[in-house]
Amino acid sequence: MNSLYFTEEHEMFRKSFSDFLQREVVPHIEKWEKTGTIERFIWKKFGEMGFFGINYPEVYGGMNLDLFYTVVFLEELQKIKSSGFAAAMWAHAYLAMTHLNAEGDERIKQEYLAPSIAGEKIGGLCITEPFGGSDVAGMRTTATKQGDKYVINGSKTFITNGVYADYYVVAAKTSPELGNKGISVFLVDTNTKGITATKLDKLGWRASDTAEISFDNVEVPLQNLMGEEGKGFPYIMQHFALERLIMAVNAHARAEYALDYTLEYMSHREAFGTTINKFQALRHTLVEHATEIEHCKLFNYVTVARLNKGEYVVKEATMAKLKSTKVADLAIYDCLQMLGGYGYMEEYPLARLLRDSRLGPIGGGTSEILKEILSKMIIDNKNYKPVV
Repeated sequence: MNSLYFTEEHEMFRKSFSDFLQREVVPHIEKWEKTGTIERFIWKKFGEMGFFGINYPEVYGGMNLDLFYTVVFLEELQKIKSSGFAAAMWAHAYLAMTHLNAEGDERIKQEYLAPSIAGEKIGGLCITEPFGGSDVAGMRTTATKQGDKYVINGSKTFITNGVYADYYVVAAKTSPELGNKGISVFLVDTNTKGITATKLDKLGWRASDTAEISFDNVEVPLQNLMGEEGKGFPYIMQHFALERLIMAVNAHARAEYALDYTLEYMSHREAFGTTINKFQALRHTLVEHATEIEHCKLFNYVTVARLNKGEYVVKEATMAKLKSTKVADLAIYDCLQMLGGYGYMEEYPLARLLRDSRLGPIGGGTSEILKEILSKMIIDNKNYKPVV
């Protein structure tokens, strides 16, 4: 136990959550990976156990716990051979629901946040667009005010839970002429007329439901505006720190899982009269990866601790995701190699881990975009500030 960040209560939660995953989730993983559909009963079970409400207010059914419980939640989800299932859970709990909690009014929190914590409603965050990718400011989706409603037109893509969701948190331009200062955030029920969701066929994350969403004259009431009109961009940027940290934690956790699995395999696999964990070239490769993973993990923990105190950690979270996702990809690639032909077989976890891990440097802002953001902060002395 890393006592600097995790208490005995954290570790008790880890054991409880791990047991829950093994009992309630793992028996269904292969079916969900093949069908690409996670059955709704498991969302309800997560809700009943309080796993969606870890760091949300008690008044809405949450537990109001610190972010290291969230770290435990994320780390354990990476150990069940389905990053797609993990993504569906954390995208609901920490992408869509984060906006409900931060920008939603009391009505939205009662009607959407509370049922989301209970696992009765599923949410999706709609920011990325087909022509925009990581360029949030370049979005083309518009929301035009017409009387007592906004009319949304445009499309979003790569939306996790895009088909499962009961509601979307949608970013759209209310004043396109103002660029990133004209973006607003809306709550949109998925059963609203004019919405079409098309499921995408992916390399990895097969269990998760990723979709392209089109909005054709979708009408939402004025009260579904979340926060202030025109403040959408800083809201999104502020929450990106948490999203990037989540993806960084996911990365170090799956890399650590891959390494542990590979070390166990190598301790039994024999070649030339000895177990292959005795071969120097293989040993040195693995300890290099172990060192990189440990560095990432500790940096991620430090950054989580700072965010938990309310500090603005956009730079550090961006660094964490950039480094951790790269380290995970390289480590998992070499771990698969250590298993030889078996690493290429679907019955072993490394093949799926390799595919699933590859999304790390792409989702939540590509590594190339993150490098440019960091360049502006480090080289150009740009100072991003929190919403006030």
